[in-house]
Amino acid sequence: MLDSPLPQLDRLFDYAIPDALAADAIPGVRARVPLRAARRIVDAFIVDVDTEDAPDRELSELDSVVSAVPVLSPALYRLARRLADRAAGSVNDILRVAIPRRMVRAEKAWLANREDSAPPATVSESTASWAQSVLADYRGFREHLHEHARVALSVRPAPAASGARGVWADVVAAAAVAAYARGESAVLVVPDHRDLEQLAGALADRVEEEDVVRLDAAQPAPARYRAYLRASEPRPVIVLGNRSSVYAPAHRLGLILVWDDGDPLLAEPHAPGVHARDAALVRQETESCALVFAGHTRTTDVQRLRAMGWLHEVVETPRRTPRVLLTPMREGESMAARIPSAAFSAAREALTSGPVLVQVARPGYAPVLACAGCREPARCRRCGGPLRAARRGAVPECAWCGARADAWRCSTCESSAFRLVGSGSERTAEELGRAFPGTRIIVSDGEHPVTEVDSNPALVIATRGAEPLAVGGFRAVLLLDGERMLMAEDLRIAEHCLRWWSNAAALAAPGAPVHLVGVAGDVGRALATWSQPQFAQRELVDRAALHMPPAVRSARIDGSRREVEDTLAAVRADVSALPTWSVLGPVPDRDGWRAVLRFDYHDGAAITEALRAAVIREASRSRRRQPGADTPARGGSTLRVRLDLLDIDIEGAP
Repeated sequence: MLDSPLPQLDRLFDYAIPDALAADAIPGVRARVPLRAARRIVDAFIVDVDTEDAPDRELSELDSVVSAVPVLSPALYRLARRLADRAAGSVNDILRVAIPRRMVRAEKAWLANREDSAPPATVSESTASWAQSVLADYRGFREHLHEHARVALSVRPAPAASGARGVWADVVAAAAVAAYARGESAVLVVPDHRDLEQLAGALADRVEEEDVVRLDAAQPAPARYRAYLRASEPRPVIVLGNRSSVYAPAHRLGLILVWDDGDPLLAEPHAPGVHARDAALVRQETESCALVFAGHTRTTDVQRLRAMGWLHEVVETPRRTPRVLLTPMREGESMAARIPSAAFSAAREALTSGPVLVQVARPGYAPVLACAGCREPARCRRCGGPLRAARRGAVPECAWCGARADAWRCSTCESSAFRLVGSGSERTAEELGRAFPGTRIIVSDGEHPVTEVDSNPALVIATRGAEPLAVGGFRAVLLLDGERMLMAEDLRIAEHCLRWWSNAAALAAPGAPVHLVGVAGDVGRALATWSQPQFAQRELVDRAALHMPPAVRSARIDGSRREVEDTLAAVRADVSALPTWSVLGPVPDRDGWRAVLRFDYHDGAAITEALRAAVIREASRSRRRQPGADTPARGGSTLRVRLDLLDIDIEGAP
């Protein structure tokens, strides 16, 4: 398998192995081979080795073996091939995400200390008893894990009794320990480093340190490569990591668990854009291990699989949920205050015993500015982006390009005065500091991340997803700006909001009030009654009526107008019964043209094959040599295809 970005080279090539390299040229190792078309030596992986007494054609010889360590297992190659075909992408795009870069020094150190055989995995009696007691709250879960079944797990939303972590971390760690005790490996996939720290804390002192491996994109390259090599050893291991860890090699894989699959960090931004959830589904099918999607809430993607009977549902027994209160703005209360009197009183009372969490929609001071004269949104003169203020009286700057608006004037009324419209985390902290004099104020957002606070009284103002952990849990949680969050132009915005609010509510101490301010309707009731799976099912039914993901699959096609139209024509030719609702576009986009294709799951194989063929055809056409020329034609294809969109954005970026 050549390491090349060219889609037309996404297939296996045959090379002859010289006698001098025969000992090291084994499946899975890195090698270098000649590529005649480009007249150069390229990197490659050896996928398979066979013997022919008399090949029916002349073969180029392997140039060299880069390393004798096999890093591409047959199972990983089969997984990459299936995922690439499903996403109309290339195997190499998957392997670049799955296999870390080679680090020579780390490899030599691993070779010197590796163990080809090891005693069976064991856990202490106290650890086994702990795992059994944790999993006992989830009826049938242990049996499903032992039978290698697929599970949708709803975890109790609460902080753990000990340590600064959630109950979820103990449940996930206990599931991994149960697999490890059976001599099987576990791969635990979480969104970010804070989740990794909670899991590492839950596993500390329960499993041998060398048998818990962390695969994190934020690691230094040598540490990540060393962890990958350890995971490939023929002995059980527990792998903790972010989205790319779903590909981790593991001996006798017994469990893949994905935590909070609705988090956008689990969506792979690099081509071909395979979501960790989809990679886990395909890997479970190929390796027959247990698969668990766990969370405080339920995505429509997982609910679709549950509704099909593809997943077993497991919940806590008896069920314990946060005390959520829907708190409207009452008549006579100022909307500018943002906090109703009931929520304000709850915060004041809770501050006598510990910290209070206040979740807001946006970071910064004033994320939105408007003209003070005509109330029109203030826009940047350079790019048309929205203006924002870093603090009261500061010169506004553009949220898109960062340009300062020193001499700004409204294009409608020529006024030069601004009005602060939005309240970010810093402005909210300023306002609450005046309302609660003498109270410690902590801001946690993207620019000021805070991972943990103590149990002393404090007001913690955090943006969604940046909430810290509190020792013992927050004594009250206030969820502000709910209506503003729900106004975002996003197919999944209600689903996202419910996930943000559910994860914040899970940080509350047992019995502590959680106030959702100014939100009613289905999404508010789903949080108050803690019925997220039922909400996901209603969303799924609505999406099916509109032919929107995940009720159907989707593909975005970007390129020149000719490329997009030719691709759509090729798909129609291969799938004759394509419904009329399938195609949205083509429409002009900032960088060319765009179309969105929607299709049923049973048409997936035919459509992805047609899309992949179109990408290869356009790439080959753009690189075709001109008569008498020694180099390919300039200007490559602009055609790009992305499968399984999380959102439908036919208009493109602003």
